Amino acid sequence: MSKISIATEDRVFVLTGAGISAESGLPTFRASDGLWAGNRIEDVCTPEAWERNPWRVWEFYSARREAGAKAQPNPAHVALAELERRLGERFFLCTQNVDDLHERAGSRRLLHMHGELSKAHCEDNCGRAPVEDRAIYRSLDEVGRCPCGGRLRPHIVFFGEMPLEMDRIQEEIQKATLMVVVGTSGSVYPAANFVHWARLSGARTVYVGPEPPLNAAAFTHVAEGNAGEALPGMFHVEQS
Repeated sequence: MSKISIATEDRVFVLTGAGISAESGLPTFRASDGLWAGNRIEDVCTPEAWERNPWRVWEFYSARREAGAKAQPNPAHVALAELERRLGERFFLCTQNVDDLHERAGSRRLLHMHGELSKAHCEDNCGRAPVEDRAIYRSLDEVGRCPCGGRLRPHIVFFGEMPLEMDRIQEEIQKATLMVVVGTSGSVYPAANFVHWARLSGARTVYVGPEPPLNAAAFTHVAEGNAGEALPGMFHVEQS
């Protein structure tokens, strides 16, 4: 695949999914041997699971924090951080991932649409902002409470809940002239619709991943392969 040219007037929207983190050793949740094996989604990642057994939810996400802390950003994370450095405000990154590998690689203009593993928020949604929380809890008694009295829960968008900051995401997609989607299956909505929204706005659309996504027909370019190998050197940024 030839290099993708980014002109001085282009605006780039990047969407990343579990595949980019998998290259850092964090299993994808849909893989047969992946993260969710042995854990039903209904037991660890729904509002009902939290109501039934908040400790099981916290136990699961504490284990994810432990695994995430051991993982390191890979060349794909670094390549996206470098692209942001070169484009500045013309770059926006939206990730479906809850780990902080993008930040640790240097990304700053990003949004976690499914929440962040390193934060917690009030179970009663009292309006207070999420708080930094990287603790590996060993019992529910260790988990803190909000000033309002509600227990803190992982700052994760559970299945059945609305992804975060969708208005801003739609605004950024409408402004984009190039969308780059990395390591996502095209089966999780609303993220799987982003490429269609971008095409409606006239954007070029590029997919990077080890196999074509379910929505492959919506992309103008599909680059099959590991993102850590494909992304470095993929873009030619024109100088103003």
